[in-house]
Amino acid sequence: MKVRTDARRAAIVEAAAGLFEEFGYDGASMNELAKRLGGSKGTLYGYFESKDQLFEAVVRKFATGHLSEAAANLEADNEDVDALRETLLHFAEGMLRVLTDDTRAMACYRMVMGEAGRSDVGRLFHESGPTEAIAALSKVLAAAMKRGLLVRGDAHVAAQHFIALVPAEIQSRLFEREPKPIGRTAIRGMARRAVDMYLSGALPR
Repeated sequence: MKVRTDARRAAIVEAAAGLFEEFGYDGASMNELAKRLGGSKGTLYGYFESKDQLFEAVVRKFATGHLSEAAANLEADNEDVDALRETLLHFAEGMLRVLTDDTRAMACYRMVMGEAGRSDVGRLFHESGPTEAIAALSKVLAAAMKRGLLVRGDAHVAAQHFIALVPAEIQSRLFEREPKPIGRTAIRGMARRAVDMYLSGALPR
């Protein structure tokens, strides 16, 4: 029964992703989703209490799950700058991976950008990955500051700066119609340049 339930939940999330891409957050309805799945709206609410909760599940699966995974694998306390560099590099690669080779993730980001000024979709998106990633990264940077590896400051702000810097080289992909996937070697190069740029301003002088 659990296998069937998990499979059904996955099918709902998959169908909802297509619906959100087609109609946007506000335009997508649970009625239309139930119609496409051939079930009832009551069944959908048995899996997800609201459209907000369903949207969060879609975002986590297709757009921000990589952030959660990258944050979960962060080494919280690094003994020296080389160890910190590797920790940040691993995080940056995880952050870039989906943005560079997953068309559904790109579609989700575009939908959020288009809807953010008209609904709570931006807040929901941020709470579905970026918020927890920033919190986890803040702990890493705070520990590094305490060790004297980084200039002391607001670790939360420092984490926001780093996360904003990592995708700098691929921002234009959000505006391309069909961006081509980027290989792992190129991703690692982008991640390394972002880490080097960040550390060039954050290391004690």
